[in-house]
Amino acid sequence: VAAPPELRHMSSHTDHILVVDDDRDIRQMVGDYLKRNGLRVSLAADGREMRGVLDTSDVDLVVLDVMMPGEDGLSLCRNLRAGKHRAVPVVLLTARDDETDRIIGLEMGADDYVSKPFSSRELLARINAVIRRARMLPPNLQVSEASRWIGFGDWRLDTTARHLMDKAGTAYPLSGAEFRLLRVFIDHPQRVLSRDQLLNLTQGRDAEVFDRSIDLLVSRLRQRLGDGAREQTYIKTVRSEGYVFSQTVVLEGEQP
Repeated sequence: VAAPPELRHMSSHTDHILVVDDDRDIRQMVGDYLKRNGLRVSLAADGREMRGVLDTSDVDLVVLDVMMPGEDGLSLCRNLRAGKHRAVPVVLLTARDDETDRIIGLEMGADDYVSKPFSSRELLARINAVIRRARMLPPNLQVSEASRWIGFGDWRLDTTARHLMDKAGTAYPLSGAEFRLLRVFIDHPQRVLSRDQLLNLTQGRDAEVFDRSIDLLVSRLRQRLGDGAREQTYIKTVRSEGYVFSQTVVLEGEQP
């Protein structure tokens, strides 16, 4: 039976998955399974090969093993989030009992993780869920070009050192979660972003346990920026819709 026209149109794009794992057998097994389920797949054994694929083709998601010799998956995830491919979703493959890897991985910007040994079916389901969440944003919300220094209001953000600097030149370090949320707001100024969109862009996980974490994180970020409960100079609450970053953003390149 032929698929309805709307479903055929939706499936016209074949998602491209990059699998990065130093174990050849696992790499091949995952790649073969994803191909059998209609996905386009590239394989890489290390960070060098991963960057080669990212620089030469469009990738919709990276499956990244944590435990690799040389550059491990956590380092690669961190570097990916800091570079020109920072918008590409990442699913980490982690050791089953290593909770530290999972927490650090999410802090580094991973969108989800699957514990080894894993079910190929579960991995496929998580890949599809992460890609689906990544496409929740309207198409006109585009990530800004990389720039080390970004100015807004009375503040400047150092995107390399990940700290805020006030007019007097005093630096205020940000946690990983605070930095990611601020970058999302900076990349989408004057746009109302729902809690679901903010969860997707900052944490990426299926978020029943994170439902209110965005509100708490926004509150923490407001305190960092000196926003009061009433004036809301930087981050404004839009009732029943979400939040909006109300400042004009200026990209300042490499100048301190």
